Amino acid sequence: MGRFAFEHILTDEHRMIQQAAREFAEQEIAPIAAEYDESGEFPMETIRKMGEMGFMGIEVPEEYGGAGMDTLAYVLAETEISKVDAAHGTIMSVNNSLFCHGILKYGTEEQKQKYVVPVASGQAIGAYALTEPSSGSDAANMRTRATREGDYYILNGRKNWITSGPVADYFVVFAMTNPEKGHRGITAFIVDGDSPGLVRGKKEPKLGIRASATSEIGFDNVKVPVENRLGEEGQGFKIAMAVLDAGRIGIAAQALGIAEAAYEAARQYVQEREAFGHKIGEFQGTGFKIADMKMRIEAARALIYNAALAKEKAKETGARYTLEASMAKLFASETAMYCAWAAVQIHGGMGYSKELPVERFFRDAKITEIYEGTSEIQRLVIARLETGLRV
Repeated sequence: MGRFAFEHILTDEHRMIQQAAREFAEQEIAPIAAEYDESGEFPMETIRKMGEMGFMGIEVPEEYGGAGMDTLAYVLAETEISKVDAAHGTIMSVNNSLFCHGILKYGTEEQKQKYVVPVASGQAIGAYALTEPSSGSDAANMRTRATREGDYYILNGRKNWITSGPVADYFVVFAMTNPEKGHRGITAFIVDGDSPGLVRGKKEPKLGIRASATSEIGFDNVKVPVENRLGEEGQGFKIAMAVLDAGRIGIAAQALGIAEAAYEAARQYVQEREAFGHKIGEFQGTGFKIADMKMRIEAARALIYNAALAKEKAKETGARYTLEASMAKLFASETAMYCAWAAVQIHGGMGYSKELPVERFFRDAKITEIYEGTSEIQRLVIARLETGLRV
């Protein structure tokens, strides 16, 4: 880094948190990453430490337990953590973007004090429950129901693929309060993880980001106090989409971290490995892969910085930054997948072995093209915004 014109936007404070995240990742996460990937165990100890460092609430104001920094600071830290282990990066992203961001933007003062403070400071884990067995990208097909009964809503239904589901203390949950209205009948709630009737399903045996625990969550007549409603009735879809805009920037930063890790491993390998009397980086077939990896990484970085700046501007204007976030997420995730594939290919047999981390980068990269809106959904969003047509 340091050779690109847009880097003048980084302040000393930005560089400090980037360096702090890099050192923490190398010292605390790197030695345990392979072990936790193998076991699938949730890395609670390092997550707590990340909270103490301020990484779990980077954009959260200090009065709510966060670091009080901007989106660019968050992107820089998320990239450094994910560069060493994308599973830690996933947990960090959900806490920052999907949980804290939504409550800060739409929650009451009481909700911020009760739920944001412990999550931003690393004392608790947050989760975001939107996806269901029958509705992923099609949120209007949601079957989870919330029925008002006096001072409570009664919640029934199922959510799946919930990041941190097995360990989360609090959930932002989306449910239908008025099914006849379709997506305009969705409402958001904050649900305590120890609520009677909340059932956590088995931990999913995932391909990648294995230390990031994922599970189904069931709701069997769960009583949610009215004061735990996030926003007004019928605002849920709007809240979910706005939160996903922020979340997509986080996933883009995660993808960039994976891409950088794969690239650096490949670059070092082509400078050391010899075949037919030459360093393998001297062969065009290999050298061109290195060139393409570097080009895509820097293009992804520019799109991510652009999205981060758009989000900062939106704090003042209230404008949406959907286009910038979708472009960054789409390009960065596909860059991560390309770089991880190229790194495995360059390493040959060793790239397929668990003795080196490049096979983990490959497995971890794939999810960035799927969660928080697949690549297909991102293209749909971009096309619709650019043409004004129902593509």
